Amino acid sequence: MKQEIQILLKGVLATSIFVGNLWAVDIANDKSAINLAGKQRMFTQKALKDYAMVGMGNTFGNPKADLTSTINDFNDHLKSLQAYAKDDATKSSLKEVASLWTPIKKTLEEAPSLDKVVKLQNDLDALLKASDTTTKMFTKASGKASAKIVDISGRQRMLSQRMASLYMLKVWGVKDPEFKRKLNDSMKLFKSSQEILEAEKVDSDEIKKILANVDRSFMFFEMMNRSKSKFIPTLIYKKSDDILKEMNKATELYVKEQLK
Repeated sequence: MKQEIQILLKGVLATSIFVGNLWAVDIANDKSAINLAGKQRMFTQKALKDYAMVGMGNTFGNPKADLTSTINDFNDHLKSLQAYAKDDATKSSLKEVASLWTPIKKTLEEAPSLDKVVKLQNDLDALLKASDTTTKMFTKASGKASAKIVDISGRQRMLSQRMASLYMLKVWGVKDPEFKRKLNDSMKLFKSSQEILEAEKVDSDEIKKILANVDRSFMFFEMMNRSKSKFIPTLIYKKSDDILKEMNKATELYVKEQLK
Protein backbone atom coordinates (compact mmCIF):
# COMPACT_ATOMS: atom_id res chain seq x y z
CA MET A 1 0.00 0.00 0.00
CA LYS A 2 2.82 2.37 0.91
CA GLN A 3 4.55 1.63 -2.38
CA GLU A 4 1.32 2.37 -4.32
CA ILE A 5 0.95 5.74 -2.57
CA GLN A 6 4.54 6.63 -3.43
CA ILE A 7 3.95 5.74 -7.07
CA LEU A 8 0.76 7.84 -7.07
CA LEU A 9 2.56 10.83 -5.55
CA LYS A 10 5.32 10.57 -8.13
CA GLY A 11 2.66 10.56 -10.84
CA VAL A 12 0.98 13.66 -9.40
CA LEU A 13 4.33 15.45 -9.17
CA ALA A 14 5.21 14.56 -12.74
CA THR A 15 1.81 15.80 -13.92
CA SER A 16 2.24 19.05 -11.96
CA ILE A 17 5.62 19.66 -13.55
CA PHE A 18 4.18 18.93 -17.00
CA VAL A 19 1.22 21.25 -16.47
CA GLY A 20 3.53 23.92 -15.10
CA ASN A 21 5.55 23.77 -18.30
CA LEU A 22 2.37 24.14 -20.31
CA TRP A 23 1.62 27.34 -18.41
CA ALA A 24 5.04 28.80 -19.23
CA VAL A 25 4.93 31.57 -21.83
CA ASP A 26 7.17 30.99 -24.82
CA ILE A 27 8.92 34.06 -26.23
CA ALA A 28 9.89 33.38 -29.83
CA ASN A 29 11.53 36.70 -30.76
CA ASP A 30 12.13 40.32 -29.73
CA LYS A 31 8.73 41.56 -30.90
CA SER A 32 7.01 38.81 -28.93
CA ALA A 33 9.01 39.96 -25.90
CA ILE A 34 7.81 43.55 -26.45
CA ASN A 35 4.23 42.32 -26.70
CA LEU A 36 4.56 40.29 -23.49
CA ALA A 37 6.32 43.08 -21.58
CA GLY A 38 3.58 45.45 -22.74
CA LYS A 39 0.95 43.15 -21.28
CA GLN A 40 2.57 43.57 -17.87
CA ARG A 41 1.69 47.28 -18.01
CA MET A 42 -1.90 46.37 -18.75
CA PHE A 43 -2.06 43.85 -15.90
CA THR A 44 -1.23 46.55 -13.33
CA GLN A 45 -4.37 48.49 -14.23
CA LYS A 46 -6.56 45.45 -14.86
CA ALA A 47 -5.74 44.18 -11.38
CA LEU A 48 -6.78 47.51 -9.86
CA LYS A 49 -10.04 47.51 -11.84
CA ASP A 50 -10.91 44.01 -10.66
CA TYR A 51 -9.84 44.78 -7.09
CA ALA A 52 -12.28 47.70 -7.00
CA MET A 53 -15.08 45.63 -8.53
CA VAL A 54 -14.62 42.91 -5.91
CA GLY A 55 -14.44 45.57 -3.19
CA MET A 56 -17.76 47.02 -4.35
CA GLY A 57 -19.32 43.56 -4.35
CA ASN A 58 -19.97 43.75 -8.10
CA THR A 59 -19.74 40.30 -9.69
CA PHE A 60 -20.19 41.32 -13.35
CA GLY A 61 -17.56 39.57 -15.46
CA ASN A 62 -16.43 37.53 -12.45
CA PRO A 63 -13.75 40.03 -11.37
CA LYS A 64 -12.58 37.83 -8.48
CA ALA A 65 -11.59 35.00 -10.82
CA ASP A 66 -10.20 37.53 -13.31
CA LEU A 67 -8.01 39.07 -10.61
CA THR A 68 -6.60 35.65 -9.72
CA SER A 69 -5.90 34.98 -13.39
CA THR A 70 -4.17 38.36 -13.77
CA ILE A 71 -1.94 37.70 -10.76
CA ASN A 72 -0.92 34.32 -12.18
CA ASP A 73 -0.33 35.77 -15.65
CA PHE A 74 1.88 38.55 -14.28
CA ASN A 75 3.97 35.95 -12.44
CA ASP A 76 4.32 33.69 -15.48
CA HIS A 77 5.14 36.54 -17.85
CA LEU A 78 7.72 37.98 -15.47
CA LYS A 79 9.55 34.63 -15.29
CA SER A 80 9.52 34.29 -19.08
CA LEU A 81 10.81 37.83 -19.59
CA GLN A 82 13.58 37.29 -17.04
CA ALA A 83 14.63 34.15 -18.87
CA TYR A 84 14.59 35.92 -22.26
CA ALA A 85 16.33 39.19 -21.27
CA LYS A 86 19.76 39.45 -22.89
CA ASP A 87 21.37 42.65 -21.63
CA ASP A 88 22.22 43.75 -18.08
CA ALA A 89 20.07 46.91 -18.20
CA THR A 90 16.92 44.96 -19.07
CA LYS A 91 17.70 42.30 -16.47
CA SER A 92 18.15 45.04 -13.85
CA SER A 93 14.84 46.65 -14.86
CA LEU A 94 13.05 43.30 -14.51
CA LYS A 95 14.64 42.86 -11.10
CA GLU A 96 13.07 46.16 -10.01
CA VAL A 97 9.70 45.02 -11.40
CA ALA A 98 9.95 41.80 -9.38
CA SER A 99 10.84 43.75 -6.23
CA LEU A 100 7.80 46.04 -6.63
CA TRP A 101 5.51 43.15 -7.51
CA THR A 102 6.11 41.02 -4.39
CA PRO A 103 4.27 43.23 -1.83
CA ILE A 104 1.61 44.22 -4.40
CA LYS A 105 0.81 40.57 -5.07
CA LYS A 106 0.31 40.01 -1.34
CA THR A 107 -2.17 42.92 -1.12
CA LEU A 108 -4.07 41.79 -4.21
CA GLU A 109 -4.53 38.34 -2.71
CA GLU A 110 -6.11 39.78 0.45
CA ALA A 111 -9.72 40.91 0.82
CA PRO A 112 -10.17 44.30 -0.94
CA SER A 113 -10.37 47.29 1.38
CA LEU A 114 -10.91 51.01 0.92
CA ASP A 115 -8.26 51.55 3.59
CA LYS A 116 -5.65 49.84 1.40
CA VAL A 117 -6.68 50.87 -2.09
CA VAL A 118 -5.05 54.33 -2.20
CA LYS A 119 -1.63 52.88 -1.38
CA LEU A 120 -2.30 49.99 -3.75
CA GLN A 121 -3.06 52.42 -6.57
CA ASN A 122 0.17 54.31 -5.94
CA ASP A 123 2.15 51.08 -5.78
CA LEU A 124 0.59 49.80 -9.00
CA ASP A 125 1.38 53.11 -10.71
CA ALA A 126 5.02 52.64 -9.68
CA LEU A 127 4.90 49.10 -11.08
CA LEU A 128 3.30 50.41 -14.26
CA LYS A 129 6.15 52.89 -14.69
CA ALA A 130 8.77 50.21 -14.10
CA SER A 131 7.03 47.82 -16.50
CA ASP A 132 6.86 50.56 -19.13
CA THR A 133 10.60 51.13 -18.76
CA THR A 134 11.21 47.42 -19.27
CA THR A 135 9.00 47.38 -22.37
CA LYS A 136 10.92 50.27 -23.89
CA MET A 137 14.20 48.49 -23.14
CA PHE A 138 13.02 45.42 -25.04
CA THR A 139 11.91 47.73 -27.87
CA LYS A 140 15.31 49.44 -28.00
CA ALA A 141 17.18 46.14 -27.76
CA SER A 142 15.35 44.86 -30.84
CA GLY A 143 17.23 47.44 -32.88
CA LYS A 144 14.29 47.93 -35.23
CA ALA A 145 12.26 51.11 -35.55
CA SER A 146 9.25 49.04 -36.62
CA ALA A 147 9.11 47.48 -33.14
CA LYS A 148 7.82 50.79 -31.76
CA ILE A 149 4.39 50.19 -33.31
CA VAL A 150 4.07 46.99 -31.26
CA ASP A 151 4.85 49.00 -28.12
CA ILE A 152 2.26 51.68 -28.95
CA SER A 153 -0.43 49.16 -29.83
CA GLY A 154 0.27 47.19 -26.65
CA ARG A 155 0.08 50.35 -24.57
CA GLN A 156 -3.52 50.90 -25.73
CA ARG A 157 -4.45 47.76 -23.79
CA MET A 158 -3.07 49.30 -20.63
CA LEU A 159 -4.83 52.62 -21.22
CA SER A 160 -8.19 50.88 -21.66
CA GLN A 161 -7.78 49.33 -18.21
CA ARG A 162 -6.39 52.51 -16.66
CA MET A 163 -9.41 54.57 -17.74
CA ALA A 164 -11.71 51.90 -16.32
CA SER A 165 -9.81 51.51 -13.04
CA LEU A 166 -9.95 55.26 -12.43
CA TYR A 167 -13.73 55.20 -12.89
CA MET A 168 -14.09 52.15 -10.66
CA LEU A 169 -12.22 53.81 -7.83
CA LYS A 170 -14.40 56.90 -8.16
CA VAL A 171 -17.60 54.84 -8.06
CA TRP A 172 -16.26 52.89 -5.07
CA GLY A 173 -15.86 56.17 -3.20
CA VAL A 174 -12.12 56.84 -3.42
CA LYS A 175 -11.47 60.58 -3.23
CA ASP A 176 -8.62 61.24 -5.63
CA PRO A 177 -7.93 64.96 -6.27
CA GLU A 178 -5.89 63.91 -9.32
CA PHE A 179 -8.69 61.83 -10.85
CA LYS A 180 -9.61 64.30 -13.60
CA ARG A 181 -6.00 64.94 -14.61
CA LYS A 182 -5.15 61.24 -14.69
CA LEU A 183 -8.23 60.45 -16.76
CA ASN A 184 -7.68 63.32 -19.20
CA ASP A 185 -4.00 62.38 -19.64
CA SER A 186 -4.92 58.74 -20.29
CA MET A 187 -7.63 59.65 -22.79
CA LYS A 188 -5.40 62.13 -24.60
CA LEU A 189 -2.61 59.55 -24.94
CA PHE A 190 -5.07 56.89 -26.07
CA LYS A 191 -6.51 59.14 -28.79
CA SER A 192 -3.12 60.30 -30.11
CA SER A 193 -1.87 56.70 -30.14
CA GLN A 194 -4.92 55.62 -32.15
CA GLU A 195 -4.07 58.27 -34.73
CA ILE A 196 -0.52 56.90 -35.00
CA LEU A 197 -1.79 53.33 -35.43
CA GLU A 198 -4.37 54.34 -38.02
CA ALA A 199 -1.68 56.13 -40.03
CA GLU A 200 0.62 53.10 -40.02
CA LYS A 201 1.17 51.98 -43.62
CA VAL A 202 1.65 48.27 -42.90
CA ASP A 203 -1.89 47.93 -41.57
CA SER A 204 -3.85 44.99 -42.91
CA ASP A 205 -7.60 45.23 -43.53
CA GLU A 206 -8.14 43.18 -40.37
CA ILE A 207 -6.15 45.65 -38.27
CA LYS A 208 -8.06 48.58 -39.77
CA LYS A 209 -11.35 46.92 -38.86
CA ILE A 210 -10.15 46.32 -35.30
CA LEU A 211 -9.05 49.93 -34.89
CA ALA A 212 -12.45 51.13 -36.14
CA ASN A 213 -14.15 48.95 -33.51
CA VAL A 214 -11.88 50.38 -30.84
CA ASP A 215 -12.71 53.93 -31.91
CA ARG A 216 -16.40 53.20 -31.40
CA SER A 217 -15.81 51.79 -27.91
CA PHE A 218 -13.56 54.73 -27.01
CA MET A 219 -16.38 57.14 -27.88
CA PHE A 220 -18.20 55.71 -24.85
CA PHE A 221 -15.39 56.90 -22.57
CA GLU A 222 -15.42 60.31 -24.24
CA MET A 223 -19.14 60.62 -23.59
CA MET A 224 -18.67 59.62 -19.96
CA ASN A 225 -15.91 62.17 -19.53
CA ARG A 226 -18.20 64.95 -20.78
CA SER A 227 -21.20 63.84 -18.73
CA LYS A 228 -21.85 64.73 -15.10
CA SER A 229 -23.88 61.56 -14.57
CA LYS A 230 -22.63 58.60 -12.55
CA PHE A 231 -22.08 55.70 -14.92
CA ILE A 232 -22.78 52.07 -14.12
CA PRO A 233 -19.61 50.08 -13.35
CA THR A 234 -20.72 47.14 -15.49
CA LEU A 235 -20.82 49.34 -18.60
CA ILE A 236 -17.35 50.67 -17.89
CA TYR A 237 -16.10 47.15 -17.25
CA LYS A 238 -17.53 45.83 -20.53
CA LYS A 239 -16.29 48.66 -22.75
CA SER A 240 -12.78 48.50 -21.30
CA ASP A 241 -12.68 44.75 -21.91
CA ASP A 242 -14.00 45.22 -25.46
CA ILE A 243 -11.07 47.56 -26.19
CA LEU A 244 -8.62 45.24 -24.44
CA LYS A 245 -9.67 42.21 -26.50
CA GLU A 246 -9.52 44.15 -29.76
CA MET A 247 -6.15 45.74 -29.05
CA ASN A 248 -4.72 42.43 -27.93
CA LYS A 249 -5.64 41.01 -31.34
CA ALA A 250 -4.24 44.09 -33.09
CA THR A 251 -0.94 43.90 -31.20
CA GLU A 252 -0.48 40.24 -32.09
CA LEU A 253 -1.22 41.09 -35.73
CA TYR A 254 1.35 43.90 -35.63
CA VAL A 255 3.91 41.39 -34.35
CA LYS A 256 3.17 39.14 -37.34
CA GLU A 257 3.21 42.08 -39.78
CA GLN A 258 6.61 43.21 -38.56
CA LEU A 259 8.06 39.70 -38.97
CA LYS A 260 7.20 39.45 -42.69
